[in-house]
Amino acid sequence: MELGVAAGVTPERFTLSVGGAAVVGVLHRARLAGQSPCVVACHGMGASKDSDKYLLLGRELPAAGLALARFDFRGSGESGGAYQDATIATRIADLEAVLTHLSRHPGLDGRFGLLGSSLGGFVALWVAATEQRARAVVTWNAPASLHDLAAQGGAEAPGPGPALIAEVRAGRHAEAPAGVERLLVIQGGGDEVVPPAHGRALLERARPPRDLCMIEGADHRLSEPVHRLQALERSRQWLLRYLGGTAVSGS
Repeated sequence: MELGVAAGVTPERFTLSVGGAAVVGVLHRARLAGQSPCVVACHGMGASKDSDKYLLLGRELPAAGLALARFDFRGSGESGGAYQDATIATRIADLEAVLTHLSRHPGLDGRFGLLGSSLGGFVALWVAATEQRARAVVTWNAPASLHDLAAQGGAEAPGPGPALIAEVRAGRHAEAPAGVERLLVIQGGGDEVVPPAHGRALLERARPPRDLCMIEGADHRLSEPVHRLQALERSRQWLLRYLGGTAVSGS
């Protein structure tokens, strides 16, 4: 069995071209399901679609009738492009292209949710602000502002690359957008990278329905299993509420 694949779940690799570079992803669907909604997972800076959090989602969400797609932004993981050139704008373009690609999949019904961790959550919010196909959003320890990030230097993962720093210093995509609906903010109370104030700010900027789940003691990576499972369960409940989905028997 492939790493991260649960019994009854079919993984399908996909590759598309964005800006002349390959964007690589994996779609997880329950084998016995008909058409289903799909949650697209967005990894953070220095991570990839193969991080353990996204493998967990690929195992757990299909059993609830929700397909899960995980992919690498350009400059990360298996996707093409240079990390130094990746910005919020290029990541937005990657996510929008993935949504367009998946919207043509015969096993998906056109209902999409977005789940992003850290910088991936920030990108998901920008897409959700203008993308009608995104019917629900969940962020895990996502920043409300990138101004502190832009104060850093460096050009290699996991730090911000020069193109991203220049983008934020120019005032482009420096703050998370306001007005996103159906947003669940999951925030670690002990996050040492994105302090809890960011989670509260994201909630304030969102429009109802919205909710904040503060996980006391949880760090940025939700590295404690109990914290990660709490985030998973709250995310699953939220996504099912706004996307639908049916538990798959035998999975």
